[in-house]
Amino acid sequence: MQEQLLDWYHREARDLPWRRTRDPYKIWVSEVILQQTQVVTGTAYYERFVERFPTVQALAEATLEDVLQAWEGCGYYARARNLHAAAKQITGQPFPETYEGWLALKGVGPYTAAAVSSIAFGYPKAVVDGNVRRVLSRWFAVKEPSDHWLQTTADEQLFHADPSSWNQAVMELGATICTPKAPKCPVCPVKDFCKAYQSGNPTAYPAPKVRAEVKEVQAVALIVGDQHNLYIEKRPEKGLLGGLSGPPLEQVQAGETVEDALKRLLDRLSVPDAKHLGTTEHTMTHRHFVVRVYQAEADLPLSASTAAMSKLDRKILRLLQEKQGALFG
Repeated sequence: MQEQLLDWYHREARDLPWRRTRDPYKIWVSEVILQQTQVVTGTAYYERFVERFPTVQALAEATLEDVLQAWEGCGYYARARNLHAAAKQITGQPFPETYEGWLALKGVGPYTAAAVSSIAFGYPKAVVDGNVRRVLSRWFAVKEPSDHWLQTTADEQLFHADPSSWNQAVMELGATICTPKAPKCPVCPVKDFCKAYQSGNPTAYPAPKVRAEVKEVQAVALIVGDQHNLYIEKRPEKGLLGGLSGPPLEQVQAGETVEDALKRLLDRLSVPDAKHLGTTEHTMTHRHFVVRVYQAEADLPLSASTAAMSKLDRKILRLLQEKQGALFG
């Protein structure tokens, strides 16, 4: 089975930029990006990021603001902050070559540690991501695999002579053949070893996860300035859109009205009043944001909005464009 899967992988694997290198830094960046980003979209972000920061030293020496700006659009900005912090830990010493060594770095979890150590250094540790979970569940016809079972089974299946190719082959199989809703079983290189295929109902494995309820988050935002110069503030690391720059925001807390949150925002900035521009909405994983946007004139420092901003912030500012008929990047 291992031989058949590896033969298929070496013959059919997609040509992706991070597969053309053994540079642990670039492999690491790719794995962090792909955790929450689809391959097609992630490829463009990866190429842009490694062009801006071609080495771990370049990343470590950059300011956090520069890193966040390069990450803009990729979402989940905690990934960029952790990547930057871990780069500072690594600079000046060799890259870790073991699973445990990578796990000791800021923000590096079991999946990333296994992926980078095995792909870049051939360390014998199996990766477990969503694709691997699905593949293993189907190979062994397990409907509700526990995390412990998944890691133990993945480690048992690992091809120790080439952990790099094996881990990538299992993930590639899950991404391109053993897909969630329409697996291409007839062309699967290892279908003869798959119990779910033999059952005649492969999509029954694994059982669907119960989706977390999407929580609505209400907030108010204030735009001070125009499309050329705005008041931008850096938000605290913890809280709504933490660590990012953007127009001032206040979340509507439990028991509050929108008017209460707006008053708190205006009082904080010593702004007497504001006019309502409109409302924008944006969904991030399990949170749906409904933001009422206001505009005001105030004696606050304005600057060109070149800071790293979230997609929600860009939507907020787009209301200004729509109201004033001006082009805003």
